[in-house]
Amino acid sequence: MNVLTNRIEYAVGDASHQGYLAYDDEISEPRPGIVIVHEWWGVNGYMVRRAHMLAELGYVALAIDMYGDGCVAADPDEAGSLMNGVLSDMESGTATLGAGYDLLLSQPGVDAGRTAAIGYCFGGAMALHMARIGLPLSAVVSFHGALGSFHTAEPGSIKPSILVCHGAADSMVTMQDLEGFRQEMEQARADYEVLLLEGARHAFSNPQADANAEKYGLDLGYQQQADARSWAAMQTLFNKVF
Repeated sequence: MNVLTNRIEYAVGDASHQGYLAYDDEISEPRPGIVIVHEWWGVNGYMVRRAHMLAELGYVALAIDMYGDGCVAADPDEAGSLMNGVLSDMESGTATLGAGYDLLLSQPGVDAGRTAAIGYCFGGAMALHMARIGLPLSAVVSFHGALGSFHTAEPGSIKPSILVCHGAADSMVTMQDLEGFRQEMEQARADYEVLLLEGARHAFSNPQADANAEKYGLDLGYQQQADARSWAAMQTLFNKVF
């Protein structure tokens, strides 16, 4: 195994974006490609690490940049401003997601018929949006992602299998939000699963969550068991659909 992780620059309209591409260059045959959508912080070291982990599993992984210029927020105020800039203009946000997906498909070694998207927090909402608008993905996985919808999917229009990994103690994305999501997916006749993780708070997969909680006074928390269970559940889904 020889995993390479490289910064990749690409355009979305007139704007420059910077993502990270990870792959094992000792694999020669076409393999599934995975889009990773970042937390509200941007494409930081945590997203690069997840891309590397996916490459170790034999996938081509691309962490896409939703903000432009590879911007990484320095604090929650900046992160919130960057995130809300996307959420307030989801027409542009959708175009940015589409550009990232197209970039993944253009990478050497990617089997265009076997693709998925995963996302964390804000990125979970974006990955789910990719499913809702009918992108031809095989799977979508949300880790402690926001669950509200920017697009009402017609019944039968959601193509990928969906896995939502949700912390039962998440105060930012509530159990009421989760119930609304379940109802939406039932109405859309989507193939979906919810992995409810007892005692897990928001950002349960990120080892930096405890430090961020203490520094910024946010209700976050890393939980190693929830991190491991959700990552294993993602692998199970990928093994099924690929």
